[in-house]
Amino acid sequence: MAELQEVQITEEKPLLPGQTPEVAKTHSVETPYGSVTFTVYGTPKPKRPAILTYHDVGLNYKSCFQPLFQFGDMQEIIQNFVRVHVDAPGMEEGAPVFPLGYQYPSLDQLADMIPCILQYLNFSTIIGVGVGAGAYILSRYALTHPDTVEGLVLINIDPNAKGWMDWAAHKLTGLTSSIPEMILGHLFSQEELSGNSELIQKYRNIITHAPNLENIELYWNSYNNRRDLNLERGGAVTLKCPVMLVVGDQAPHEDAVMADSGGQPQLTQPGKLTEAFKYFLQGMGYMASSCMTRLSRSRTASLTSAASIDGNRSRSRTLSQSSESGTLPSGPPGHTMEVSC
Repeated sequence: MAELQEVQITEEKPLLPGQTPEVAKTHSVETPYGSVTFTVYGTPKPKRPAILTYHDVGLNYKSCFQPLFQFGDMQEIIQNFVRVHVDAPGMEEGAPVFPLGYQYPSLDQLADMIPCILQYLNFSTIIGVGVGAGAYILSRYALTHPDTVEGLVLINIDPNAKGWMDWAAHKLTGLTSSIPEMILGHLFSQEELSGNSELIQKYRNIITHAPNLENIELYWNSYNNRRDLNLERGGAVTLKCPVMLVVGDQAPHEDAVMADSGGQPQLTQPGKLTEAFKYFLQGMGYMASSCMTRLSRSRTASLTSAASIDGNRSRSRTLSQSSESGTLPSGPPGHTMEVSC
C-alpha cells in the first residue's frame, strides 16, 4: 500500500463556522458583439431571481465584488440566491489583449449581451448589482428588458452622457495623466488618492500593472462615450423595478446620489452595504424570516433618519422611500432606496 503523506493546505480566506466552500463555474458565450465570460456561484433557487453583478472600469468581478460577497454577514444572502458575476469583454483574468484596431462594444452593446447569458443559463429574472460603468450597463438592460429585472442595486451611477465641458476636461486631463491615474480618479476621490491608503496602493498596483491594460482603456473609452439614459421621473423612460441607489461617502456628487467617481463602498464598507442589501431584499418580499439587521432596526421608526449607521456623520437622507434629490427615477414613489456609505 502506498504511503499516505499529510499535506497542509492553507485557505486564502478561512471559512466561517457552518460555511461550506462555494463551487464556481466559469462560462463563456458568444453574442452578436463578441464573447463574454461570467462566473456562476451556487445553484438556482426555485421562484427566486439570480443576483447578477457587473463591475466598474479598471476592475473585474473579483477585484470589484470579492470583499462584499466574502463578507461574513453576506453569507445569509448568497445562500438564498444563485449569483452570476459578469466580466466585461477582455477584463476576465488571463484575457488576451485585443488586436490593434479592435472595436470594443459600446455600453449599450454590453447591456445587449446579458440576454445571451440568461438564455445560456436558462434564468428568467435577475436582481442586478452594478458599480459605475456596470451600474449604467444594468440600467440600460433594465430599460430594454424590464420584465426580466426584479430589482437593481446601483452604486455610484452616472446616467448622463458627458457634456462638452466634461469632454474638454477629460481631454485636457488625458494630456497630463496616464490611463491608470485617470481610472483611479474615476474609482476613488482625490481625498482618498491623496491619503494613499493600503487600499489605494493595492488598486493602483492592480491597474498600473494589469497585463490587459490596453483592454481596460477600451472599456474606459466606451464608458466615456456613453449615451444619456434620458430617465425622467414619471415619464415614458423610467426604471420599472425597485432600485437601491448607493453612493460612496467620498463621492463628489453624494448629495445627488449620483457619481461617476469617488468612493467604492463595496470595498470600504461591505458591512453597511450588506445590511442595506438585506433590507432591500426584505422589502422585495425575499428573506422575510431573516433576522432584522442593525440597519433595518435603526430605520424602523423613520426611514429618513438623520443619523448615519455608525453615528459619526449626520445624513439628511441615508435611506428614503423615494428619491427626492436624485435624477434617477424608478417608477412610483416608494420604489427607490438611497444609501450613503
